[in-house]
Amino acid sequence: MQEPTAAGLERLHAEAGRDGDDAVARVLALVRFLRVRCPWDAKQTPQTLRPYLLEEAHEVADAIRAGDDGDLSGELGDLLLNVAFQIVLAEERGAFGAADVVEALEAKMEARHPHVYGDADAPPDWESLKAAERESPDDPFHGVSTGLDPLSRAARVQERMAGFGFDWPDLAGPVEKVREETAELEHAAAEDASESPGSAAPPRIGEASPEVAAEVGDLLFAVVNASRWAGVHPANALLGAVEKFERRCRRMIELAESRGLEWKGADLETLDAVWEEVKADE
Repeated sequence: MQEPTAAGLERLHAEAGRDGDDAVARVLALVRFLRVRCPWDAKQTPQTLRPYLLEEAHEVADAIRAGDDGDLSGELGDLLLNVAFQIVLAEERGAFGAADVVEALEAKMEARHPHVYGDADAPPDWESLKAAERESPDDPFHGVSTGLDPLSRAARVQERMAGFGFDWPDLAGPVEKVREETAELEHAAAEDASESPGSAAPPRIGEASPEVAAEVGDLLFAVVNASRWAGVHPANALLGAVEKFERRCRRMIELAESRGLEWKGADLETLDAVWEEVKADE
């Protein structure tokens, strides 16, 4: 397969075009219209719109998580509006335009898909390819957003180093590391407890010693590594576990109340028995 020229990409991609695709261009026209007609839109800057961009991205992710296509359609529209707004603002300051954004994206995807646009037989190593593209090759973490949630950022920095060959050979390594870090956390927590004997209640969040906090961080980082090696995004996995816990707790409370139990004052043994029933019913 002959590699397409930059000029031929638009024609090549047009084969996958569908009626209605020009609707995306109408969003740019909408923003330009609003910039002229609405005082609020007229005074916005890239910085003032940044919080809304992040908020809309999270709302899109929530709609995807919920599997609500009706909600997703609306949230994607809100996100698209924010993206279009950033492009129009860049146009106004003479930085770049929509065509520049698309052409840069096409060039990037062409370079990253030699098996699609060129003669390669298989997809390239993604991390190695992206490493070669970076402007700061001496900094392996250049471009990793500091605004990512901690679990996602941990996975990204681990992937970056894995791209350079600094990684476990298989899942067994990170799983064993989780065990090691768990033991170290237990040891540090036991030392903390020995310094305040007689306290049966666990410490409140934020009250742990620096040593315990550091061990918790190491344990979480190790779990992210194990998650990555298992092929699971840690943020998605944790969110799923949180939602499962919430669902089971609500069901546990429903069952307890249906049996006349005052769940708020019930002992752990009683609640745990109901909890096991909930798990068995799933």
